[in-house]
Amino acid sequence: MKLALLLLLASATFALAQGIKVDPKIPAYTPVSGVSGNLNAIGSDTLNNLMVLWSESFNKMYPNVNVQIEGKGSSTAPPALAQGTSQLGPMSRKMKDSEMEAFEAKKGYKPTPVGVALDSLAVFVHKDNPIKELSMDQIDGIFSSTRNSGSPDITSWGQVGLTGPFATKPFSLYGRNSASGTYGYFKSKALGKGDYKSTVKEQPGSASVVNGIGGDLGAIGYSGIGYKTSAVRTVALAKGDAKAAEPTYENVLNGAYPLGRMLYIYIDKAPGKSASPAATEFLKFILSKEGQEIVVKDGYLPLTAPIAAKQAAGL
Repeated sequence: MKLALLLLLASATFALAQGIKVDPKIPAYTPVSGVSGNLNAIGSDTLNNLMVLWSESFNKMYPNVNVQIEGKGSSTAPPALAQGTSQLGPMSRKMKDSEMEAFEAKKGYKPTPVGVALDSLAVFVHKDNPIKELSMDQIDGIFSSTRNSGSPDITSWGQVGLTGPFATKPFSLYGRNSASGTYGYFKSKALGKGDYKSTVKEQPGSASVVNGIGGDLGAIGYSGIGYKTSAVRTVALAKGDAKAAEPTYENVLNGAYPLGRMLYIYIDKAPGKSASPAATEFLKFILSKEGQEIVVKDGYLPLTAPIAAKQAAGL
């Protein structure tokens, strides 16, 4: 079986295990006539599998729309959108002020963000690692060289309470490269904008992170929950004095999980105008019942009806 299919099956199992269902108040999608043309999407690797699944279903309704997807990292989305080489800019983080300003300098207005799914950015360990939970300060001590939280340098599993063969086992750190929105989000939220340790094994994609952890007993790393496989486990995280929370749908919605986030697709839409018909309908499909069912199928977390309605209103 191809790797993408294996990942999809594994993530779908995760979503089913959580019993995640799409909000029944989200309306079904109604196709329209006369939609054709090319749609290019350049950006997030985290969203890459979802973009492929959405485009396959969309193309069945609109065979005259050609969707091309390139997922090399969220930082590739803003310049491609500004230069007109893409109509869709998938991002696993919000655009930086500098990226918004560069787009506005070229276009005269800001790009429009559309929230398309929720994600619990998970901290993964090998499936045989017994660790149950970690604090966000410990995460900072494990991954960061600057440790802005004030945490001591944490280099072995014994320092976070493991005994036996894990007591002296050093951490094997896995993460994303700097083009990744996930890299930037984790740096901001988990490391307090501090620097990563030079020992972090930077991977080109989310699947590579999870695959690396699954084959390395001392490993720890971070990735979107949609890439979870049976070879890894998630770790509950605690922020401050709060109780440690698992990366579940409920904990993302109620804010208990400290690394819950929105996933976005940015579009070029001038004030008072709509994006192209193909881009508009693609996003309407994503925000529909059918589009959010694909979110669950791929192991991510669907929008609630009020959030989906708010995003659709912006189109």
